[in-house]
Amino acid sequence: MSPSNPAIVEPRRTLLPVFAACAAIGLQAGVNMPLVPLALEQQGHDKLVIGVVSAAWAIGMLAFGTRIPQLAARFGAVPAIIGSVIVGAAINCAYTVTSGPIAWAGLNFLHGAFGGVPWVVSEIWMNVVVEEKRRGRVMGIYAAMVALGPLVLQVVGVYGPAPFLTGAGLSLLVAVPLLPHWSTAPRIRVDASSGFSAVVVLAPLAMFAAFACGLGEQVAFSFLPVYAVGAGVSAETGALWLSAFVMGNVILQWPIGWLADQADRRGVLAGCTLASMLLVIALPMVPAQSSPVVAVILLWGGVSFSIYPVALALLGQRLRGGDIARGNTAFSMLYILGGLVGRPLTGAAMDAFGEPGLGWTVALFYAAATLAALLALRRAG
Repeated sequence: MSPSNPAIVEPRRTLLPVFAACAAIGLQAGVNMPLVPLALEQQGHDKLVIGVVSAAWAIGMLAFGTRIPQLAARFGAVPAIIGSVIVGAAINCAYTVTSGPIAWAGLNFLHGAFGGVPWVVSEIWMNVVVEEKRRGRVMGIYAAMVALGPLVLQVVGVYGPAPFLTGAGLSLLVAVPLLPHWSTAPRIRVDASSGFSAVVVLAPLAMFAAFACGLGEQVAFSFLPVYAVGAGVSAETGALWLSAFVMGNVILQWPIGWLADQADRRGVLAGCTLASMLLVIALPMVPAQSSPVVAVILLWGGVSFSIYPVALALLGQRLRGGDIARGNTAFSMLYILGGLVGRPLTGAAMDAFGEPGLGWTVALFYAAATLAALLALRRAG
């Protein structure tokens, strides 16, 4: 699989549609991920059921993810992204006329299948056109775009049809900058001789970091508002916590991205995973009604979100030519697999041990990623 990149001579201009695609999926998935668990919690379903329903998004992505590069190769990057954004907006609207775990599990599955398209294709596009010396900072800006969905909830609320419909409408609006690039986007070609297992072996640290990051982020999106309600604060405060989580992403992405362009990215990755582990362990120790809990969540969001772009920059650093498209797809699918594993596991832990089960579950995987990064750094030394 090999992306050709006639637009590489103008990387700054060609990044606008990449950011637009990420903003679109951020507005769709970033709205749905917290809203569905909150609605199920309000209906009285236990946290294991909430985790299983939330994991359906990941199952849809995993079921369809390996076909995304072929889809983009056949129809073009921009047509594939815009088509999937339109379908995703329709799915957002469908949440407003359905209810219950079975129906929403089905919609989550469909949304995962289509929502993965703009995500994977935009990352392939980005890794093709971004210069190595700017890779960490650009990946940081890209990752910050996912913050748009939860921030919308602070304006439109967390219950009823309004947040779903707003997310759908805004996702269509931010996709408009893609249209001028309909025929000029980098072309993606499929190389049948390339395999997913081969690219995972080429960049094992980046791939495992994607898994750990996906587990932590998707657990936060699905369970942080539920955690807040269980800790004795309102659902609206839970949505505020989630906004703090993503605002940390917006605030810290650029400085951490800059650091990843100046220092060894394996060391930066180890620092992010270690800090994330310590912060999520500290979360249950901070009173839920106090102001410091917001600071802990903001910092957790900032450093844990940074795992993704730093690992993505490591991936782009290791892969070249025909491996880029396949590597980006595998990276995204491992991120999603982390959420698939983490949501039911965290839900079961919270049912068994209460709210601290969230932190204990996520911390375990952050610790494993920290160890992997430190071992890679030691081997390099």
